[in-house]
Amino acid sequence: MSIQNIPESFLDSKIQSTELFIYDFKMTEDAVNIKVNLTHNMFSFLQLGEKKVKFEDANVEVNNKQSVLIKSGNCLMTELLDNNEIYFCKLLFFTNKSVINFLKKQADYISKLEKKSNTETPFFDAFIHSFVTSITTILNLKTDTTLLLEIKLEEILLYLSQKYGISFIHYLQSLASAEKNTTFKSIVEANINSNLSLTEIAFLANMSLSTFKRHFSTEYNANPGKWLQQKRLSLAKNLMVNENKKPSEIHKQFGYNSLSNFCIAFKNEFGISPKEVKY
Repeated sequence: MSIQNIPESFLDSKIQSTELFIYDFKMTEDAVNIKVNLTHNMFSFLQLGEKKVKFEDANVEVNNKQSVLIKSGNCLMTELLDNNEIYFCKLLFFTNKSVINFLKKQADYISKLEKKSNTETPFFDAFIHSFVTSITTILNLKTDTTLLLEIKLEEILLYLSQKYGISFIHYLQSLASAEKNTTFKSIVEANINSNLSLTEIAFLANMSLSTFKRHFSTEYNANPGKWLQQKRLSLAKNLMVNENKKPSEIHKQFGYNSLSNFCIAFKNEFGISPKEVKY
């Protein structure tokens, strides 16, 4: 599977600034677990469809009543059409430079923010609806919109800072930080209970598959494919025993597109078929 470099693949001669710009993205076919290399941070204001984003150690799902701010870097993106057979989202791209400038400019304001427990994915409230309408208008202008977009970006960042408090500021600071806080082990273990392949996990870790395997052997002293299979089959067995899940309900969850392949792997691992498991 090829890697999509975004927003570079969206750029054309009409765009005056590559540091801060808006893009209307539309699709007429579902896209599942597409490897995306984001070189900018990105606000996604979903209009139609459903978006699922897998990061190195977390997942985010949003519908057309939600918005999401995605950090630059590698991710796996799934975008699904709605009943109208179309997917549409408005994207606002900005660099770490814009984040740093905002944090410096609003330092006094930020120091007065409260610590709030409200950390859910931002919903499309009245303010965000209005914001999306306003940047749509800017997108249609024929003049240089750089300064207007700088003001709009500051506006949405201020609003979310006020709504979500210092926790949002901490997230902004993480966007601009060059430090990698996620360890190799945490990336691996965050993706055990998933259907991701080794190649996909390696991509999220920003490694080639061969480099990922070398790191894995160093950390776990085991073959990564075999280790991951054993962990996933054990999790599947626990679901069957403790939650009465049927193999047909969970095999895809752990990376088996074929139920028969799941049953064969299960028997090879535990010496019994899934039908022999005592519930």
